[in-house]
Amino acid sequence: MWGRWFGRLLRSEGSGGRRVSTPRGRFSPALRRDFFTTATKEGYDMRRVDITPLEQRKLTFDTHALVQDLETHGFDKAQAETIVSALTILSNVSLDTIYKEMVTQAQQEITVQQLMAHLDSIRKDMVILEKSEFANLRAENQKMKIELEQVKQQLINETSRIRADNKLDINLERSRVTDMFTDQEKKLMEATTEFTKNFILIYLGLKYRHTSEVLQVHFQTTAIKQILK
Repeated sequence: MWGRWFGRLLRSEGSGGRRVSTPRGRFSPALRRDFFTTATKEGYDMRRVDITPLEQRKLTFDTHALVQDLETHGFDKAQAETIVSALTILSNVSLDTIYKEMVTQAQQEITVQQLMAHLDSIRKDMVILEKSEFANLRAENQKMKIELEQVKQQLINETSRIRADNKLDINLERSRVTDMFTDQEKKLMEATTEFTKNFILIYLGLKYRHTSEVLQVHFQTTAIKQILK
């Protein structure tokens, strides 16, 4: 009964539900029956672990004292030794599982050094990238300054050209208006002169005509007076 109970507790590495064999001569057929292995979860960071061999390990309990204790509770020597062997194997399997999940101090220091080296490399890359980005930004800023200066100069030149063109157009328009005003004034003066000349001629003509008529009347009156005498 005790052999079966401890046999069900025994599990070794492998996939779940797969039967494993036990060393011949150490366990009875009833004890070797119903042994199952436990499933081992593998990760992407699986590493090789140096496990201390069984013969070099120190057990966590006194096997001889446990055998004697089992004998005092009614087990014979063979049964007690079988139970202690089963407990020893179970303890070793548990320790193997624990060892595979653990890391030594030397491995931890190596891993920490590798991580620090990787962080230093990342830090250097970031510094280089930062300097490169700063240099690129400074070059881009300088390029933009040059382009802005060119645009500013183009605007100044274009403004000066437009101002000169407008000034020339204004001067031309002013000259045209002045010439037109001079022509109009000249025409007005000519018209005024012509009008004055015609007026004088008409006035003189009318005056001469009136004088002629007066003289004619005077001559006629004088002639009539002579006839009447």
